[in-house]
This record gives sequence, C-alpha cells and structure tokens, in this order.
Amino acid sequence: MTSRAFLICGFALIGAIAIASLLAPAPAQADPSKYPQFAQQKLPENVTPAFIGIEELVADLKTGVKPVIIDVRTQEEFREVHILGAVSAPLEEFKDYIKSIPRDRPVVLY
Repeated sequence: MTSRAFLICGFALIGAIAIASLLAPAPAQADPSKYPQFAQQKLPENVTPAFIGIEELVADLKTGVKPVIIDVRTQEEFREVHILGAVSAPLEEFKDYIKSIPRDRPVVLY
C-alpha cells in the first residue's frame, strides 16, 4: 500500500470513528428532579453505604461475588434499559421491597 493510500485509509478510519461517536447514544444521566421526595432523606446511623463504580462491580462479578442488584429508578426507566439480572424496586415502593432483600449477599442499588 502506498503512503498516500495509507494516509487516506487513516483519515477514513478517523472519520468513521468521529461519526460513530456522534451517533452513539449519550450515557444516561440521573435526574434528581424526578425524585425530590427522596433527595433530602438521611440514612439511619447504622447504615454506611459504600459507593462503587461499574468497573468495580464488574470486577466483583468476575470473581464470583453475587450481589443483589436493585434498580431504584421508575418502571419506565427500568423497561428502557437496566443491568442484566437487576430487579426493579422503584424508590416509591422501596420501603415495601426492603423486607425481601437477602441479608447474606451484598446489595447494589442504582
């Protein structure tokens, strides 16, 4: 392949990547205005959450950790997209659901 053809292929590849990034769906952003009734609530003193990222969750899953993954968004948001294996327990119904959460496994809320 000549250097000119190689350069054209390189620009074509860069162009394709740029177009793909423009067409890719934007990551979902949490909208706290949808949940104003929960924004100011405090956790009980004996509850200390640990905040993890998706990378840590994936690493835990790969090592065999089997957390209960709970999607606390609305049913509509859950139907749109959710983590495979997650259960839906919208914040409005979470008090009723909390009694059924197993105590012998880690719990991930999102």
